[in-house]
Amino acid sequence: MIKKNTPKERRIILKHADDPKYSNRIDCYLREGGYAMLKKSLKMKPEEIGEEVLQSGVRGRGGAGFPAGMKWKFLDRKSGKPIYLICNADESEPGTFKDRQIIHKDPHQLIEGMMIAAYAIQAKQAFIYIRAEFFEGAKILERAIEEAKEKGFCGEKILGSKYSCDLVVHRGAGAYICGEETGLIESLEGKRPNPRIKPPYFPAVLGLYQCPTIVNNVETLCNVKHVLEIGGKAFSEIGKPNNTGTRIWCVSGHVKKPGYYEFECGALTLGEMIYDVCGGLLPGRSLQAVIPGGSSSKILRADERFSGKLKDGTEFDWGVEDIPLDFDGPMAAGTMSGSGGIIVMDDSVDMVEAMANINAFYAHESCGQCTPCREGSLWMRKITKRMCDGGAREEDADLLLSVANQIEG
Repeated sequence: MIKKNTPKERRIILKHADDPKYSNRIDCYLREGGYAMLKKSLKMKPEEIGEEVLQSGVRGRGGAGFPAGMKWKFLDRKSGKPIYLICNADESEPGTFKDRQIIHKDPHQLIEGMMIAAYAIQAKQAFIYIRAEFFEGAKILERAIEEAKEKGFCGEKILGSKYSCDLVVHRGAGAYICGEETGLIESLEGKRPNPRIKPPYFPAVLGLYQCPTIVNNVETLCNVKHVLEIGGKAFSEIGKPNNTGTRIWCVSGHVKKPGYYEFECGALTLGEMIYDVCGGLLPGRSLQAVIPGGSSSKILRADERFSGKLKDGTEFDWGVEDIPLDFDGPMAAGTMSGSGGIIVMDDSVDMVEAMANINAFYAHESCGQCTPCREGSLWMRKITKRMCDGGAREEDADLLLSVANQIEG
């Protein structure tokens, strides 16, 4: 049971997620006021939309947490080249499943957000790059795009205006590295998805086909519609300063009620999420560790403590359960909120086996472009497998730490 003082969900993006009467067809979306914000946006100047997004303070929900409006500001509009918009729907981070839910249940919310964003940056071509394994999701999006075209919400002369933008779905080939924006762009160009070096290859300057390109995550682009609906200033008052809006958290592992939850940024702590919202651990078990932001984020032990100063100068002294669920709290604790995938591990988990499982994933998914990662991930897999097989050596723990530090640089 949720305690009385625990904040309740504020579902903005997931408003219809659990409504059995709500379908993913356009007629249902229109009945709920869908595409009204696209109509509104076409009466505005593109730069006015960008200012609203910038004022909202909405940060990218894909992992890095970079302000979306600021990313749009970096766009090279003077190059004379075509501008592209790409939705990164290559949701491959272990522990994350929010984008899939949005695509399956409310695809038109994403399409409307994309069309508004495309108009704001004056892109004439937009792509949804979707994970290869999302077969059903790709079909749903393709059908939704056709429905939107029939109603005049995308394609030629949108809603009778002079603005045109084509939207297509591009399926990946199953590589985890395509979640990285420049690797995704390489893949979209038909190449091996090796991430590009930054600088000079910042997508906003040299992106798809060496043209200015904006890459945003599914949740980020859905937020664009709501920023316009609520207003940039009002949106900035949801959540906390520098952590505005809501955030979708995917909770899995050893909790009674795993699933997806949408809260205002910073409205609750990691402990409140685990024990109050998700019902706590299974009977007779105790917390051993938590992965707070997908498998690429640092694992936190249950007995760890963290102290220091936040960006605003506030001093903190936290246990794992005290870490606020926003962008800055996990960073202050030496990890990250990442993709929002919280994996809870109780005392039944063999942490060496868990580490070996994660190492095997990254050894398999390394693109192989950089030597430390290519060789280091294989060595880490080899060492942890040896430990699991009962052949651990006294120096293995120090060796693993050394290799990990060299990969990180």
